[in-house]
Amino acid sequence: MAEEGRVMLITGAAGGIGRATVQVFAQAGWRVIGVDRASYGESFPPNGFFIQADISQNDQVHSIYEQARRFTNRLDAVVNNAALQIAKPLLETTVEEWDMVMASNLRSVFLGAKLSHPLFKSAGGGAIVNVSSVHAVATSANIAAYAASKGGLLALTRAMAIEFAPDNIRVNAILPGAVDTPMLRAGLQRGHVEGFSVTDRLEDLARKTVNGRVGKPEEIAHAIYFLADLTQSSFMTGQALIVDGGATARLSTE
Repeated sequence: MAEEGRVMLITGAAGGIGRATVQVFAQAGWRVIGVDRASYGESFPPNGFFIQADISQNDQVHSIYEQARRFTNRLDAVVNNAALQIAKPLLETTVEEWDMVMASNLRSVFLGAKLSHPLFKSAGGGAIVNVSSVHAVATSANIAAYAASKGGLLALTRAMAIEFAPDNIRVNAILPGAVDTPMLRAGLQRGHVEGFSVTDRLEDLARKTVNGRVGKPEEIAHAIYFLADLTQSSFMTGQALIVDGGATARLSTE
């Protein structure tokens, strides 16, 4: 059982944004429960707890929270960060691929909300941060399933915020733009955008931001921490925080 102190759970803990978020929370003194299909390696915070599991499987989500309850009797924050991206045309996307994306990116958050709720109640409230995407508000060709799941997650965030407010649980979403992560590079390489090398496409993405560069995982991690920390964002709930270097602020016709 974890000692006294704030405890958070994050899915997708081994990836780019997830790994950076683990470190930001750990450095701030939180105990971290990390979840990922992949192994994290030996650098997971020693006072935390890592669970290797696939959140697209309902039974494994139940197992995650059973293990979490053995580690701690409370949760102060949950970061729903794990995501699966299928980069292919809508007409070529199979039903199985569509369902797999929805199970990973959307259904897991719905089920996790139900299972984490008792642990939030034990803590007297807390915060849920759903990692959506700018694809929830403006998207590209060949990424329909991912965009639909992230748009659904944004709507679910608002619904959760309304229903969980009486229990002092704040629910917000963060919408990252282009961030230099393994997922972004893999998506570009799989053909999300054709005709360019990954390096060329990253440079093109950088030019389309106001800041002139793509984001770093730690920049998103610090924004996630802002939404999770009661002392910094106590009056925010049901909101979508876009962190995209200003990409969505600029007209596409410019």
